Amino acid sequence: MAEDKVTRTVTRFPEAKGKTVESVEVSITADHHSVNINFNDNTAIVLSMEPSINMFPYFGDWKTGQCEVLKEWEPIKSISLRL
Repeated sequence: MAEDKVTRTVTRFPEAKGKTVESVEVSITADHHSVNINFNDNTAIVLSMEPSINMFPYFGDWKTGQCEVLKEWEPIKSISLRL
């Protein structure tokens, strides 16, 4: 299979600097996933998440005990529900 490229994304929230966290709430329902970081000044950072699936299909020959990739297809990715 093609060499995987690892990408790391860091997102900072400067609005939270110096604030005191009052509570952290995790909400999971059938159609919504979120983490609320609630501050004592009645503000919050809400991390709304969308589950997804990414597949990387390939056809491989394992006869030697190691995979020899014979064919790779384009990745198959979930469709976002957001507009």
